Amino acid sequence: MSIRLGDDAPNFEAMTTAGPIDFHQWAGDSWVVLMSHPADYTPVCTTELGKVASLESEFSARNTKPIAISVDPVESHSGWIGDINETQNTSVNFPLIADPDRVIADLYDMIHPNADNTNTVRTLFIIGPDKKVKLSLTYPPSTGRNFNEVLRVLDSLHLTANYQVATPANWEQGEDCVVVPAIKTEDIPAKFPKGYTEVKPYLRTTPQPNL
Repeated sequence: MSIRLGDDAPNFEAMTTAGPIDFHQWAGDSWVVLMSHPADYTPVCTTELGKVASLESEFSARNTKPIAISVDPVESHSGWIGDINETQNTSVNFPLIADPDRVIADLYDMIHPNADNTNTVRTLFIIGPDKKVKLSLTYPPSTGRNFNEVLRVLDSLHLTANYQVATPANWEQGEDCVVVPAIKTEDIPAKFPKGYTEVKPYLRTTPQPNL
C-alpha cells in the first residue's frame, strides 16, 4: 500500500516501549512524526533516535509527538534505549513500536524490497491533527535524517495551515513568506497589513504573518 500526501494515516494497534497503543488515540489532537529505522543496535539509527530525544522541547513547542518503529521486538527496543541514552547523552522520551510481523511496516509501505526486503527503510511521515499525511520522506540506510529540516517543515505546516501563504526555498522561522496565487494583488493589503513586495505578478512576498 502506497501512502500519499493528503491520505488518511492508517490507524493500528501495537505494542511499544510505553505499552500498548491505539495509534490515533495516542496521537490525539497533536501532530505526529512517525519514523521507521532499519534495526536496533545499529550506528546511524542510534544517532537518529538520540537526536530526536534531544529535541524534546522543540517538538513539544510544536505540539508534536515523535514515535519510532522497526521490525524488532519490544525487548530489543528497551535494551537498545539504554545504549542510545548512554552514547548520545540523552534520555529517549518517546515510544518505539515493535512490529515483528511487519504489519505496520506493510501498512505504511516502509519495506522497499530493492533496498532491503527484511527491514524497514528510513521513512518519515508528518501526520496532522486531522490524521492526514502532510509529509513523507525516505532516506537510504546509509544516510541519517536531518531533524532540523523536520522542525522547519513543521513550522511551515503550522503557518500555512492558518494563513494564505507558502514558504520559499530554505525558508526559516521569521523570514518572509510567499503570498499564494489565489489572492489577487489588490486584496493583499487587507489580508497582510505588514505590507508586501511584488517581485513578479505571480511572486509576491510578505513578512511572516503570525509574528
